[in-house]
Amino acid sequence: MKTLGPIELALRLLRRELTVSLRRRTELANPLFFFLIVCTLFPLGLGPSPQILAELAPGILWIVALLSVLMASDALFKGDFDDGTLEQILLSPVPLYTTVLMKTLAHWLLTGVPLTLLSPLLALMLQMPSEGLGALLLSLGCGSLVLSFIAAIGAALTVGLKRGGVLLSLLVLPLFVPVLIFGSAAVQRAVAGMDASSPLALLAALALFFLALAPFAIGGALRVSLDQ
Repeated sequence: MKTLGPIELALRLLRRELTVSLRRRTELANPLFFFLIVCTLFPLGLGPSPQILAELAPGILWIVALLSVLMASDALFKGDFDDGTLEQILLSPVPLYTTVLMKTLAHWLLTGVPLTLLSPLLALMLQMPSEGLGALLLSLGCGSLVLSFIAAIGAALTVGLKRGGVLLSLLVLPLFVPVLIFGSAAVQRAVAGMDASSPLALLAALALFFLALAPFAIGGALRVSLDQ
């Protein structure tokens, strides 16, 4: 029997996670609809003034994107826990690091990336100047990856709880704050014609940090949750 290399194994796991997740299309669509609907409601609540909307647009987009990622995170490990797959994952010879890394990347690809791609359209609807669109895409691309890993740690800690959604929010929202600050600051600086490279570099560094180390924390949290 042929032994799979680490890269081929990781790609197969990622393909499997994407295939399984795509079967739950309603769960995938909910964050996108939430992002779209809430951003659409802001002009109705704040009024049609282009100046006010343009000033608030970076913060609005980032806050709603953050909440959309959080909305999709509760079910990250819940399905595997309910059907017993999670226990098999922990007993599998496949490294737990690789498995949770691919699960989290699949979550980001199906949640964070679509939100990022949808954001320029909503930014224009909120009258945000086009000078900030590049920074918006880059900041949401890196920032949503960080949010996915943070949310995955919280989801792993609360996976065994019947009503873990509220506790998940309490755990991860304080950790979301630095990402929100750097992300919205990058867009605001770009809109103002200033250099946005510093906050974008910080977001990229956070993304690499969590990409390398967060799977260890996620795996440990899953073991703790299943041992309870």
